[in-house]
Amino acid sequence: MLQEFKDFIAKGNVMDMAVGIIIGAAFTAIVKSMVGDLINPFIGLFMGGVDFTNMYAVLSGTVAEGASLDAAREAGAAVFAYGAFIMAVINFLIIAFVVFMLVRYVNKVKEAAEKEEEEVVEDAPEGPTELDLLTEIRDALKKA
Repeated sequence: MLQEFKDFIAKGNVMDMAVGIIIGAAFTAIVKSMVGDLINPFIGLFMGGVDFTNMYAVLSGTVAEGASLDAAREAGAAVFAYGAFIMAVINFLIIAFVVFMLVRYVNKVKEAAEKEEEEVVEDAPEGPTELDLLTEIRDALKKA
């Protein structure tokens, strides 16, 4: 069993996956910052300064008028936090769009690299075939 585990870890796919997870975690932090620090303020500006995260409805319990969502939760009230859900959906859509644009760009770069590779292969001078070489060797041996 230990040998199987060593074989599993030694495979290239596991290392590729680990690198992908690490890069993904770093990318997630960047995208979260972009959404929270750059895009959400513009959304709030266009919505007239409305902060979705503090929109909720009290299902049971008492909460002071105008209290934040955190204050309502700390008071022990059961709240229906629809604003936080709306922000989660907006964040998801933005992150999905950013990932889509990134994948689209990577695919374009990959296609351009493949085209260049195909052009290099097509431009390579054609040499003699294997049959031509064997024929030359045969003829040289006959003359000797």
